Amino acid sequence: MSSEDIKPPSKRSLITAAAGAALLAGVVVGYGFVDRAQSKQEVVQWTNTQTIPTVALAQIIPGSSHQTLTLPGNIQPFNKAAIFARVNGYVKSWDHDIGSPVKAGQALATIDAPDLDQQLSQAKATLASVQLADQTTADAVAKEAVVDANEANVRQLEAMQSFKTLAAPFDGVVTARNVEIGQLISPGGSGPPLFEVSDLHRVRIFVQVPQSFSAGLVPGLKATFEMPQYPGVQFDATVSHISRSINATSHSMQVELQADNAAGKFFGGSYCNVHFEIPADANVITIPSTALVTGNRGTQVATLDSEKVVLKQVQLGRDLGDSVEVVSGLSPSDRIINNPPETLVAGDTVRVASATPAAAAPQSSPPTSTH
Repeated sequence: MSSEDIKPPSKRSLITAAAGAALLAGVVVGYGFVDRAQSKQEVVQWTNTQTIPTVALAQIIPGSSHQTLTLPGNIQPFNKAAIFARVNGYVKSWDHDIGSPVKAGQALATIDAPDLDQQLSQAKATLASVQLADQTTADAVAKEAVVDANEANVRQLEAMQSFKTLAAPFDGVVTARNVEIGQLISPGGSGPPLFEVSDLHRVRIFVQVPQSFSAGLVPGLKATFEMPQYPGVQFDATVSHISRSINATSHSMQVELQADNAAGKFFGGSYCNVHFEIPADANVITIPSTALVTGNRGTQVATLDSEKVVLKQVQLGRDLGDSVEVVSGLSPSDRIINNPPETLVAGDTVRVASATPAAAAPQSSPPTSTH
């Protein structure tokens, strides 16, 4: 093609092309400004979102008319007697071993007491000699006094003779035997008892109840108990006596319950778990101790009204360790914040954490702005 065939662009075409280029550049720059403004707005929104604290709600336990209290108990016979000797001598025989049922007055063992026998024989002989003496002499009154004294001595020694037989004080079971034939016996309560007899037709159950639960216990209150040798079986008992005295060391009160033992399943010294149903104030609710907010304004609890924090003044009841009773200031419908941040104040906006956390996700990062 010759140089004559190439025509330079007209002035009008150049102006149109320049205008189009300028327009395109303006669109690109404008889009960049809009995109950057939007990115900055997203950053601000993300930052604001991250500054809103996330909290977990505490589980509250509404009050009821009764509360269950389980405490360890110690089972003891209704009556228990330790049998000791009253005379010196040797075991002549014993008739009942451990586990043997006995009746009141039934002989458990016999003691051979030669010294006592000799003293009684001598006392009887002395009394007989005095009675044969001449009562017509001037000292008749004095001799009568001597006779009376000797008669009293004989009666005392005859009474001691009855102690040569060890007898059961009541109907029961021999639960201990510490004698052997020929064993030397000394009177008194030193050393272990020769026999122990327990009345097990009923049993006593002793429980140490913490002071904080003692107000609801009264004689006649029904309870149940269970024993490890009878898994899954519960037995009935009734509160019979309350000591009405708090132990200064353990801050607990001894309570006695009684239970029928006609079936003979309960033994002295056994361990059991006693379940009480104690009357309670239905208006009292229980919350975790970690939900409490303490400060200059007393004890408070942070609650949620929609997504705003409301601090409520509360009055506490019993401290149960991990939880605490709230006597007034809250209702069962309140949404209570657990472990509230120290910086939390009334009116703050918070987010509630999901009750069931989702699977772990990559840590979020703020959107980046385009320059």
